[in-house]
Amino acid sequence: MKKTAKKVTKRAATPAAKSAETPTETPAGKPTGKKAAPAAKKTTAAKKAAPGKKAAPSKSAAEKSAPAKKAAVTRKVKPADVVLPADTAVKADAAGKKAASVKKIAVRPPGGESPTALVRRARRINRELAEVYPYAHPELDFENPFQLLVATVLSAQTTDLRVNQTTPALFARYPTPEDLAAADPEEVEQILRPCGFFRAKTRSVIGLSKSLVENFGGEVPGRLEDLVTLPGVGRKTAFVVLGNAYGRPGITVDTHFQRLVRRWKWTDETDPDKIEAAVGALFPKSEWTDLSHHVIWHGRRICHARKPACGACPIAPLCPAYGEGETDPEKARKLLKYEKGGFPGQRLNPPQAYLDAGGKPAPPLGAA
Repeated sequence: MKKTAKKVTKRAATPAAKSAETPTETPAGKPTGKKAAPAAKKTTAAKKAAPGKKAAPSKSAAEKSAPAKKAAVTRKVKPADVVLPADTAVKADAAGKKAASVKKIAVRPPGGESPTALVRRARRINRELAEVYPYAHPELDFENPFQLLVATVLSAQTTDLRVNQTTPALFARYPTPEDLAAADPEEVEQILRPCGFFRAKTRSVIGLSKSLVENFGGEVPGRLEDLVTLPGVGRKTAFVVLGNAYGRPGITVDTHFQRLVRRWKWTDETDPDKIEAAVGALFPKSEWTDLSHHVIWHGRRICHARKPACGACPIAPLCPAYGEGETDPEKARKLLKYEKGGFPGQRLNPPQAYLDAGGKPAPPLGAA
């Protein structure tokens, strides 16, 4: 009976048991077969516990993967607000100071809208406006960079129409920076009186003319850092000149632009520089100048400050603020201004494309 039991035991030995008996090499180089069996049991237990999965990584590998998991959790708790290149985002996460600077230009989508959805909606709005205003252009009359610079400075706290009605007499009397730099302030004030704040504006245009003569050889510089050194010239004025006189992209953040981008929930910033940065992150740089024209034109013609014509708005389905103004189509059409309402535009000498589209030139100063 004892011999039979031994034979059965030998036959019952499985291939796994045989492999366990195979000698393995210890760190000292000595073969052993007894310690391999527990390892085999552990492997079998691991397979039963996690079927179909690979063996757990080593301790060092787990430690290496721990920071990555931690970073992933951080992103879930506080998702990135800014659409940035991958390398920029990594640097911002690595350094606290850089991350703080990014927050200043953060794009904060409205509730329930992801940054990607915001970019798509914003770009679609711009495409729709480009179809509505294919002839959009700067609404200040000018023939050269100097005239555009002076006209833009004069347009503060007044309409482009009023500036266009005033500048013909100014440029006829002082056609160059040298002429305006040497002008009698009292004579300039009399010309600029219809623009409002004429004393301050007189100081600005004479001061910037002197600066052009003394520092730039009488030529309007084509760089942002140079333009903002001129009296009365800020980033808004500089980008108007760069985009429309030199073809260099820039975003013009005037009162219309600020109002509309907040209504559309492109940003909730109130500082013009932060608005410029936040909106600039939504669009390619090449579109910035035309984007400014589209938004400003829409603000002047349809999306007014006090009573927007929501019922006549071509982008109403894309606007989160729809309903703030008149929604009845017939009543809304009566609120339209300039060529959309059948009235003259703001330029005395508008581009031909505007005239071909049915736009009417503005009357000169003093016309009935």
